[in-house]
Amino acid sequence: MLRMKRPPVLDISKVWPEIIEKHSEYFQEYFKLSHITDDSGKYVHYDKLRYKLLSQKHIDSELAWGVIKIARTSQKIKIFPMGDNSELSSFVLTPNIQKVLSETDRNATTAALEWMTNNIGEEHYLKFLLNDLIEDESISSSQLEGAATTTLAAKNIIKKKKKARTMDEKMILGNFKMMQYAWDNKDKPLSVAMIKKLHHIGVDGINDEKYSPGLFRDAADDVVVVDSDDNIVHTPPSAENLEKHFSILIKWVNTCHDDASGRDYIHPLIKAIIIHFFIGYEHPFKDGNGRVARSLFYWFMFKNNYAAFRYIAISTTLKQGAKKYGMSYVHSEMDQLDLTYFIEHQCKVVLSSINKFKKTYTEAKKSMEEFDRWIWESGLYKKLNDNQKAIFSVARAKLENTFTANSVSERLECSYNTASSALNGLHKIGIFRKRKDGREYIYSMKSLKSIRETKY
Repeated sequence: MLRMKRPPVLDISKVWPEIIEKHSEYFQEYFKLSHITDDSGKYVHYDKLRYKLLSQKHIDSELAWGVIKIARTSQKIKIFPMGDNSELSSFVLTPNIQKVLSETDRNATTAALEWMTNNIGEEHYLKFLLNDLIEDESISSSQLEGAATTTLAAKNIIKKKKKARTMDEKMILGNFKMMQYAWDNKDKPLSVAMIKKLHHIGVDGINDEKYSPGLFRDAADDVVVVDSDDNIVHTPPSAENLEKHFSILIKWVNTCHDDASGRDYIHPLIKAIIIHFFIGYEHPFKDGNGRVARSLFYWFMFKNNYAAFRYIAISTTLKQGAKKYGMSYVHSEMDQLDLTYFIEHQCKVVLSSINKFKKTYTEAKKSMEEFDRWIWESGLYKKLNDNQKAIFSVARAKLENTFTANSVSERLECSYNTASSALNGLHKIGIFRKRKDGREYIYSMKSLKSIRETKY
């Protein structure tokens, strides 16, 4: 089996002359390759191109690569220099990337989220649903980094605000706080202090010797990126150049690229993905770089009014394809920092995550409509206030199994007394059961059979 090979660096001005001189009879076959993607729209790396051309002995893989690079170079969008050699990074707008940009604008903006909230008809129910989704990114991000806690157990830790005991629990709570920090600081410009603060919030108290919370690595730290077989796949730039490299990133991030009528326009999603890539590439911290990279991705999306990303968990999808996530970094680094490979991969992840978010919303809307019909026909409708309807519908949809006055108060953004009154009312009517756990009352829904057998 062929090992991955770095793409050849060619003088592209000589590619077509050589084809004409030495391979003129196959000119048309080379000409068909003159596109940024293959026939199926994939942005092919040289390593895969070699495999595809194994059966076509008459086609020189390096010349074929040169033809493709000519097409890509003509559409290249330059970004900024990265690494110790100040190699200029770039990307190409592929059809797949443009499709995801459109989907993001249609479904993930603050305006789109407000429309969804209004359209569902029951804002209280949606608050429960969305607040449940907020936790998904921090949990999935932790699991991607190796946390061995189930999603259900992790949600329980966050909801009940338990003190983290194990390293896994500390990782999950740290990631949750990072996401909250990203949201709370969305109106601030990027700075080294913000990046270090994010890292400190995320890893403090987990294993301080391993992570060095909030501190960039130094020359003594032997930091490399390895694959699942412990093969070194990336050696980050030298530690002494980190401050210099980050000053370039920060200037670029804080520069406005929002003017679509100008030549320097870059869509916020692409810019957020490039920030994500940069952190992984520079690897400024001894450990915990991935979670910082993903948090900064969200921070930039929040900053640019894509509020729905509070409820869109990219790490859930990344976790399912961790190998492809890593390879997208490798392909970009190997090919003269052509970030298109990484951007394409992240766009696929974002599209999958948006579709999951839309599906959750659609199912919630359908469930709410069915629920409204049922409680109207049963006679319950007139006996429940808005808060009680929301709690009941959440319990019926099994978004949550137990409720306390504190948890309801936080989810519905109401006072403790209002939440307590709503829960006690559901218990009094006969929908919920109630038990005492220490100094707190725990409420849970009775079976639907017993509820339906009750006359209201």
